[in-house]
Amino acid sequence: MSSAPENSVPDHHQSFLAFDYGLKRTGVAVGNRLMKSATPQGTIAAEGDARFEHIAKRIKDWQPDALVIGVPTHPDGGEHENTLRARKFGRQLRGRFGLAVYEVDERYTTTEAHSYGAKDADAAAAAIILDQFLRSIP
Repeated sequence: MSSAPENSVPDHHQSFLAFDYGLKRTGVAVGNRLMKSATPQGTIAAEGDARFEHIAKRIKDWQPDALVIGVPTHPDGGEHENTLRARKFGRQLRGRFGLAVYEVDERYTTTEAHSYGAKDADAAAAAIILDQFLRSIP
């Protein structure tokens, strides 16, 4: 897995599926490099292997070139338990689906989604994560 510093995302990675990982719910968004925009695609309310069944369907439907995950940290950038969980989730995605997985700092994305009045804050947070990622690449 890698963060998305400029020029580290190959040109052939054009379409992306992003996830705002949570223990009980995982927000999903889709977007592409050309339009530099992301659209929320609902929330997966499942855990464990059941979560991956839903993700497999989304990957089959959208056929992304790569995946993006939000990785939470403390305000000072320090790691905590959910940081490790999100990174493990990213490794599982890469292992199960064979797609590149990019990490994005997701501090405050759910708070931002709530401030916009999002009905599905997890999916809206995934879209914010993907928007941040898309803006970070040429």
